[in-house]
Amino acid sequence: MIRLFNVYYPTRILVLLFCEAVLVGGSFLLATVYRSGPDTYIALIYENGILKIASITAITLLLSYYFDLYEPQRISGGWEIYFRILLVLSVLSFGLAAVLYLLPETDIGRNVFLLGVSVLSIVLVIWRRCYEWIINLPALRERVYVLGGGERARAVAETLRSRRDAGMDVVEGEGKGAFKEQIDRFEADLRAFCEAKPRIDRVIVAMEDRRKSMPVRELLELRLRGVAVQDASVLVERLTGKLPLDGLNPSSLIFTEGFNVRRSFQFARRLVSICISIVVLAICLPLIPFLMLAVRLSSPGPIFFRQTRVGRSGRLINIFKFRTMRQDAEANGAVWAAKNDPRVTMVGRLMRKTRLDEIPQLWNVLRGDMAFVGPRPERPEFVKWLTNEIPFYNLRHMIRPGITGWAQVRYQYGANLEETKRKLEYDLYYVKNMSLGLDLLIIFETIKTIILRRGAQ
Repeated sequence: MIRLFNVYYPTRILVLLFCEAVLVGGSFLLATVYRSGPDTYIALIYENGILKIASITAITLLLSYYFDLYEPQRISGGWEIYFRILLVLSVLSFGLAAVLYLLPETDIGRNVFLLGVSVLSIVLVIWRRCYEWIINLPALRERVYVLGGGERARAVAETLRSRRDAGMDVVEGEGKGAFKEQIDRFEADLRAFCEAKPRIDRVIVAMEDRRKSMPVRELLELRLRGVAVQDASVLVERLTGKLPLDGLNPSSLIFTEGFNVRRSFQFARRLVSICISIVVLAICLPLIPFLMLAVRLSSPGPIFFRQTRVGRSGRLINIFKFRTMRQDAEANGAVWAAKNDPRVTMVGRLMRKTRLDEIPQLWNVLRGDMAFVGPRPERPEFVKWLTNEIPFYNLRHMIRPGITGWAQVRYQYGANLEETKRKLEYDLYYVKNMSLGLDLLIIFETIKTIILRRGAQ
């Protein structure tokens, strides 16, 4: 796996992205050469053809990203890949047609865009078919043995099976499965692997209690034979982008890398948050009067909604939002918001889906109560209870809360204790790996989340 912006991506996904960039650019370059003939050099250099092709390539890859073509875990079947490719090509075609109609001078040559899209349609479908065949070749996949018994090992194996893009296949040992309880069965499996029957490339240690008789000698022998030995928590963190609470202990947090809370870095994050907030506020400024009018007409009550939340280091802050619920939504006391909450007005539901209700929180960012990116602030009525129920919950208060965050773009709405635990795993991953690059990635994915109307609210 390759680390970019403090997030790990399977190498084969990055190879797929690079190859498709070459195919897209090559298709339009081929169309230019075919249509321009001896004038190709003039079209590419003097008429900015190279820049136009590069722009089309970037737009095509962006559309592919927004249609989840680089996130195979979101695609239910092989047929869906080709359907999404056709959607990408359709949107690209309509976009190019609109640009040519409004700005004819952007054309590289007569019918170059039409020919380029036609060639690309054939090439992408053939390439995706070849890619699926190549990545499933046994020689290009790792055979992985999950060492452990119980739910932790089972969860690791299920994660690997659901992430085919990781290139790992779970194998069974002599004990007929990866979830046996007796340690002698593990030792028998590992001894068989030491004798190279069957071949194994990686061992994932997912034991519930390592203080018991962990087969250290067999693991060391495998390690010296070139077999990778990896802790389950590290693998799950890299594959899922979250810090698993299962098996997490203070020592693993003390000795791990990350948790960059140096003043210089936090000052840089603060500057970036202010700059982004000013830009977003300037873009949204024309919408604010219409949003205020919509809230006023949707139901009786104030336009703005103020609520106390827990900020950095547990300090209480007042956050501002456009009101999206009925005025009497909490007449009987604080209630945890839920997905499809019946208290939300029709206008409020639309504003929540598009995140327009969060615009007033830009003022909280400028005041210094919040950052643009960070864990979402929780209400004090729930924080005390969640701190007692969920280990390490207070770690999310190490930094300023944010308008958007890693959990918001990677997980659903957290409406109960179990879902809050899962969201916390994403928040802890962000706190551990926060960087300016990761902040920009989250902002980029927030736009995708808003457009596709999914993710946490």
